[in-house]
Amino acid sequence: MKRYFVFAGWGMVGFVWMGICLAEAAENPPLPPYPRQAMTVWYEVDPTWPTKPPEAAWGQMPGVAVDPKDRVWIFTRAKPPVQVYDASGKYLFGWGEDFIKSAHQIRFDRQGNVWLVDAGNHAVFQCSQDGKVLRTLGAPGKHGDDQQHFNLPTDVVITPKGDIFITDGYGNSRVVHFDAQGRFVKAWGKLGTGPGEFSIPHSIDMDSQGRLYVADRNNVRIQVFDQDGKFLAEWRNLLVPWAVRIDQKDRIWTCGSSPMVWRKEDEVLGCPPKDQLVMCLDATGKVLQLWTFPKGQDGQEKPGELNWLHSLAWDSQGNLYLVDIIGKRVQKFLRRE
Repeated sequence: MKRYFVFAGWGMVGFVWMGICLAEAAENPPLPPYPRQAMTVWYEVDPTWPTKPPEAAWGQMPGVAVDPKDRVWIFTRAKPPVQVYDASGKYLFGWGEDFIKSAHQIRFDRQGNVWLVDAGNHAVFQCSQDGKVLRTLGAPGKHGDDQQHFNLPTDVVITPKGDIFITDGYGNSRVVHFDAQGRFVKAWGKLGTGPGEFSIPHSIDMDSQGRLYVADRNNVRIQVFDQDGKFLAEWRNLLVPWAVRIDQKDRIWTCGSSPMVWRKEDEVLGCPPKDQLVMCLDATGKVLQLWTFPKGQDGQEKPGELNWLHSLAWDSQGNLYLVDIIGKRVQKFLRRE
């Protein structure tokens, strides 16, 4: 039985107010037994991976790649800059301290050669897996904006035929194309916000159809081109993309932070980022998968947290390897579903 109490009174202007008090509230019905089944792919950090020996220092960690043997290659601003770990986390070997100045990205070509983008050296190096330099693009130590020079390049992708596309990068705002012999073909792009223009073209990759995907970081978009530099599409307002990588199913993986606007103190957009995420898209730009990671506090990062997430790679089991700049780490995230 519910009892109601009604109070009434008159003010100077004759206004009547009324309050109703429910003495006995009805109880909420019980919730149904929801199925406690994960309906999303998710990732769990492996805090024991890898086992880093004393001779392998870690600094800012911008690059990571996984080879067909599931060995994890990291590119760090420390000595040695190239370090290789097996799938269990065992350190195998390292090299590169004699010629690398400031690591940025690491890639493989179809022949298994290692490509290193050295932003501080304004150069891109093709190397054997034991660290021998096979080819150099750019003029190490000298920056410029012509056929022989870069200005803080950021990434590289090599086509099955051996053509080379380089995002150039922080100082220049262009994509540079070389043929399989390393001869300059063309360059396109300039600083700006329109189609085919860039503001920090920070990463590049190619799908099986030969389309090029560029992470246009400050412009909060991914742009798509053919190999002649013709603009095909842009995907805006999804994230501030720091890296773009494409798997064998032509799924586009990208990482960075959710969209941000410029702050007064920003020299480049999103430094520091407000959050950390990995996103997977199809070739039309449709989001297929999204997972966020906690952002760590500077110098106090815990396992599973990221701080300036810079690049990503995955192994044959779908596990993610993520590297960050301020966190100065590579971490392995186990795929769960």
